[in-house]
Amino acid sequence: MPALATKLTERQVNLILAAATPSALAAKSATTTIPIVFAIGGDPVSTGLVTSLNSPGGNVTGAAHINVDTAPKRLELLHELLPGRNSLGLLTNSANPLTPAVESGVKAAASVLGIRLTTFHASTDEEINATFKDAAGSVAGIVIGTDPLYTSHATTLGAKSLEYKLPAIYQYRDFVVAGGAMSYGGDISDSYYHAGIYAGRILNGERPANLAVQLSTRVELIINLKAAKALGLEVPVALVVRADEVIE
Repeated sequence: MPALATKLTERQVNLILAAATPSALAAKSATTTIPIVFAIGGDPVSTGLVTSLNSPGGNVTGAAHINVDTAPKRLELLHELLPGRNSLGLLTNSANPLTPAVESGVKAAASVLGIRLTTFHASTDEEINATFKDAAGSVAGIVIGTDPLYTSHATTLGAKSLEYKLPAIYQYRDFVVAGGAMSYGGDISDSYYHAGIYAGRILNGERPANLAVQLSTRVELIINLKAAKALGLEVPVALVVRADEVIE
């Protein structure tokens, strides 16, 4: 990503739109003059993209939705789906700058719930395949962490959950539609929408430093009852009534 960001700056583009935290950080490291607009799931202040949500300063601004902070809740929801099963997994990409925050949050939640948590790492397609194969024999279910690779493979991850009979939860609806049992997280399309608006405003002459970061705090729980049945699970009524959408 740093090399790709450098190529963009060498082409003297008018604006860079970064659709994930790693790409946004790479772009920021590559230029202090070309405007950068991000659309991410996570806290842009804690990752160093901006110094303040209200006053970003510099050449970077954008839109963010909540997904890192909801990772512990995803573990809680998976635990509700699998009552009495206290061995669960967490899949993360160790190369992602958000991973330490995701892992610490989920580990803290596991400790409170009395869950034995096993952390798996995957940063390639091959490693994702190997993880599902290994995890299916060692944990009752798995939480999938925040990562652009996983998001781009959301449908594949949902299908693998069914293939290996491993209940899983991710953050986006596409995962559930493809066969994942549940998703819980912010709306990525909302962040893309606001980032697009900001890109247009900047290209029309406004400065990134003067555009406050758009932070969406809305989260949604989506459950796939058909997938749960295929996994041999009966979703508790308490979970179903709390869902924003139920796929049957």
